[in-house]
Amino acid sequence: MTTQETTAPDYKKTVLTPKTDFPQRAGLAQKEPTILDEWQAMGLSEKIAARRAGAPDYVLHDGPPYANGDIHIGHALNKVLKDFVVRYKTMAGFKTDYVPGWDCHGLPIEQKVLDRLRKKKQLEGKEPLEIRRLCAEEARQWVGTQRTQFQRLGIGGDWEHPYITMDPEYEVAILQGFAELVGKGYIYKGFKPVHWDTVYETALAEAELEYNDNHVSPQIYLRFPLYAEDVPEELKGLPKPTIVIWTTTPWTMPANMGVSLSREFDYVMYRRGDEETLLIAEGLLTAFKLTTGLEDGEVVGRFNAEILDRKRAHHPVFPEKPSLLMLGEHVTLEQGTGCVHTAPAHGVEDFEIGKEYGLEVFNPVDGAGRYTALYPEMQGVSVFDANKRLIEKFRAEGTLIWTGTYEHSYAYSWRSKQPVIMRATEQWFMAVEKDGLREKALAEVDKVEWIPKWGRDRIYNMVAGRPDWCLSRQRAWGVPIPSLFDTKTGESVLSREIVEKFVSYVATEGTDCWFTRPAEDFVPDTMEKEPGRYTKESNVLDVWFDSGASHLGVLDARANLRWPADLYLEGSDQHRGWFQSSLWVAMGVKGTAPYKAVLTHGFILAEKGVKMSKSVGNVVAPLKVIEQSGADVLRLWVASEDYRGDLTVSDNILKQVSEVYRRVRNTIRFLLGNLDDYRIGEHPDAEAESATFLEDDRWILARTNELVRKATAAYDAYEFHRVYHLVNAFCVNDLSGVYLDCAKDRMYCGAPDDPARRACQATIHAIASRLLKIIAPLLPFTAHEAWDYLPKPAGGEALESVHLADFPRPFEAWDHESEKLLADWRRLLELRSEVQKAIEPLRRDKTIGNSLEARVTLATKNQETLAFLAGVSHLLPRVFIVSQVDVKAEESGDTNEALESAGLKLSIRIDHAEGAKCERCWTWTPEVGSDHEHPSLCPRCASVVRSIAE
Repeated sequence: MTTQETTAPDYKKTVLTPKTDFPQRAGLAQKEPTILDEWQAMGLSEKIAARRAGAPDYVLHDGPPYANGDIHIGHALNKVLKDFVVRYKTMAGFKTDYVPGWDCHGLPIEQKVLDRLRKKKQLEGKEPLEIRRLCAEEARQWVGTQRTQFQRLGIGGDWEHPYITMDPEYEVAILQGFAELVGKGYIYKGFKPVHWDTVYETALAEAELEYNDNHVSPQIYLRFPLYAEDVPEELKGLPKPTIVIWTTTPWTMPANMGVSLSREFDYVMYRRGDEETLLIAEGLLTAFKLTTGLEDGEVVGRFNAEILDRKRAHHPVFPEKPSLLMLGEHVTLEQGTGCVHTAPAHGVEDFEIGKEYGLEVFNPVDGAGRYTALYPEMQGVSVFDANKRLIEKFRAEGTLIWTGTYEHSYAYSWRSKQPVIMRATEQWFMAVEKDGLREKALAEVDKVEWIPKWGRDRIYNMVAGRPDWCLSRQRAWGVPIPSLFDTKTGESVLSREIVEKFVSYVATEGTDCWFTRPAEDFVPDTMEKEPGRYTKESNVLDVWFDSGASHLGVLDARANLRWPADLYLEGSDQHRGWFQSSLWVAMGVKGTAPYKAVLTHGFILAEKGVKMSKSVGNVVAPLKVIEQSGADVLRLWVASEDYRGDLTVSDNILKQVSEVYRRVRNTIRFLLGNLDDYRIGEHPDAEAESATFLEDDRWILARTNELVRKATAAYDAYEFHRVYHLVNAFCVNDLSGVYLDCAKDRMYCGAPDDPARRACQATIHAIASRLLKIIAPLLPFTAHEAWDYLPKPAGGEALESVHLADFPRPFEAWDHESEKLLADWRRLLELRSEVQKAIEPLRRDKTIGNSLEARVTLATKNQETLAFLAGVSHLLPRVFIVSQVDVKAEESGDTNEALESAGLKLSIRIDHAEGAKCERCWTWTPEVGSDHEHPSLCPRCASVVRSIAE
C-alpha cells in the first residue's frame, strides 16, 4: 500500500490503493521458460528431495510413451494428470521420486526407418544390425525432443535419469524377468493361429489391435453336402442332405477342415422340394429364410447334432478333401446357421477343436497374406482380393446359397492401420493357464483399487478371457528372444541358462551382441557343445513385454523406489495394454500385481464430442497452445475436465478456460496488492487469536478452512476437476463477490495502521498463502511466480518456492463456532442478493447511482427474523455496500418470497441515503460537514486525513 500526503481538499491521494509488481497480464508463453530456468538454477528438484528425505514414499510409476514424434494432446493430458498427483503428494508430505520413461523398441520406429530407406532406395541389402543402429538413433532423437516438450509442460521429475527401454541396463532387467518365466516353464513354442499384420509380416498381440466398428465384409451362406455313405439313418430318404455354413471370411475356405455343430440345441431338416434338404439350427432358421429369401421349403423333422459327429461333408474348394463334422462348445445361436466353418489355421477356437479331433492345420497363406502353392489356383493372390473371386467360384459351382455385405467390428493393426488376419505360425508364447496363473491374476485384480471402479470389471473380463500371450515378433528392432535351433534334433531350444548366458553379454554390449556373436557364445555349459550344431533364431520380444517388465527394470532396480507401485495412471485403452502386460509379467515373476491402484482417463475429442482429424482441422496441438497461451492454461484445461470419461478440447474451450485463469490470476493479484505494507511479525497474524478480526474476516477464514478440506479430499480422490471448480467458485463468489467487496472500505479508507485494516490484511495473507499452495499442483508456474510477491517472515526460514511448501491444513481456531457463523452468513448473503436486486430498478431509473447512495429499510414483526437482524445489524451496511440500513419492527408491505426458504420474513425498501456524500469514502451520512477543518468528509475520513497529515 502507498499513500501520498496532500493538502486539503485534494483527498483522493489520501485513499490507500493496491500496489503490487505481480503483473496483471500473465505473459505465460514468455515467462514460463524463465521460470523453468530458475527452477534449474536453484536446484528445486534437489531441494524438494532433501526436504522430503525420510518421509513416507509414494510411487507413481510412469507408463512409457513411445519415442516416436512430437507429443500430442493425449501425451499432455496423461503427463499433466501424473504431475498433479506427484506435486500434490509431495506437498502432502510424501517422498515422490517420479522417474519418466520411454518405450523405444518395436514396429513404429522400425517402420519409419524402413520407409526412409525405401524412399532413398537404400533398403536392399541392409543387415539387421544396421537397421537396429538406425532405429536406436531415431528413438534417441525423439526421447530428447519429447523430454524437452514434457518439461515445457511443467512436468517435474528425474529428467536426468529416465528409464529408456533400449538402454542395456533396462534390457538386462527385461531378460532377467524373461529368464525367470522360462525357468518356471511359462514360455513355450507353439504352432497355432495368431493375429497377423500382412503389411509388416509379423505376429501381433491383442494389445496391438485396434477395432474398426464399421468394417464391411462379404457374407455368404454355403452348401456342404454330406457324403452319401455318411448320411445317418435319421436323414436317409431326404433329397441331398446338406450342411449350411455362414461366414464373413470366404478367403479362409481353402483352409477349411471341418464344420462344428452343437449338441446343446436342435437342428431342423429344411426340405426344398426334390432339390435338397438344408440342415440348420432351428433357432436360426427364420433369420436364414428372411436373409436369403428361401421361404419355399418346409421343416420335415428335427434332430440332435450327435448323429452327425465325425461324419463327412464335401469340401467346397478341394473336392478330394472331406470336411469333418464335429461337436464344439463354441457354437452359438447369435448369428449364422449353428454350423460353423472350421479352419484350424485361421482361428483360435477352430484350432482348439481341430486339435481335439486330430485335424491337420492346413495353412495356404504366407506372411504377406497371399495364397501359396498349397492353393495353386490362386497362388500369389491377396486373401482380401480373393474374396470376390471365391464367391464367383462358389456361385458357378452351385455351392453358394446367398451372398451380401456385413458391417461389423474387425481387428486392424495398430501400426499399418490395415485389417489383420488370423494365421497359424510357429511362435513363442507365455502360458497363462499354467500353475493356475490366470486364477491368481484374477484374485490380484480384486485386490487392486481401480479408479474409476468400472476399470475392475473391464480388466477382469479381459484377463479371464485372454489366450496365451504371443511373445515373438518377426522384426529386427527389439530385444532378441535368445532361442537356439538344434540342427541335430530339428527343435528350438530355450532355457533359463541360455537367457542368462545372453544377459551376461547384454550388460556390457547391449542386445546387439545377439547379432555380432556366434551361436556358440550363447550355449551354456549345461548343453552339449558341438561346432555348428546350433544356429540363432531371429525373433524379438513383443514390445509390450518390454514395457510390461518396467516394474522390474525401474521399481526393483532403483534404490530410491520400491515395488509395487502405489499407482499406475494411463488411458483406458491400457486395460488390454500396459496394465495387463505388467500384470502378467509380475504374476509370473513375483506372484502379485505390480500396482496397488490403477487410474484411467478417457480419450480426447474435439468440441461437441466429434473425433479429432487433421483433415477437418480440429486437432489441438499442445505445443501450439503452450506457444500461444502458456502451459498453465493447458494444465488448467486438464484440471477442468472430468478425465474419467472422454474429454473435449477446442480453441473455444481453451478460451473459456483462459477466462477462468484470468479471474483466478486477478484475484491473486488483488490479494497480493493489498499486502504491500503488511509485515509478518509486526502486524496481526490470522493464526493468532485477536479481537481485531471482524465477523467477515472470521467468515472468510472459516470458508477458507472449508476450501482446504474439500480441496484435500478432492486431491486425495484424484478428482482434480473438483479442485478446479472449488478454486474458481472461491475466487469468484467468496472473495471477489463478497469478502473483498466488503473489505475495500477498510483497506482503502481506513488509516494504514487501523487495527481493522491490519486484521483484514492478516486475513488476506492467510488466504493468499493457502490459495497458492492449493493451486500449485495445477498451476505450478503461476503459483511459483505469485509466491515471490507474498510477504515472508523477516527472519527465519523463507521458502524459495511454493513447491517446497506443505499442503495447507485447516486451522482449527478458525472453526470456532464456524457452523453457526457459516449458517448465519448463508442467510446474510441470501439477504444481500435480494437487497442488490431491489436496488437495481432505482439504478436503472437514475434515482440512485452507486449503491452507496442507497438506504435500505428492512421491516418485519417476525421475532426470529428480528433476532437474526439484531445480531448482524452492524454488518449490514458493509455487506450490502450501502450507506445506511434501518431495521424496523413493523409490517411494511409484502415480505420477500425469495427469503422465505432462508427463514427470513421481511420486506425490503430502498430509498436514497440521507445526508451528503463523503468526498473521500463516498459514504452518505448526515454527519458530513460536521468537521469544520474538512467539511466535505465524514468524521471517520476527517480523522484519518488528520492522522496522515501528522
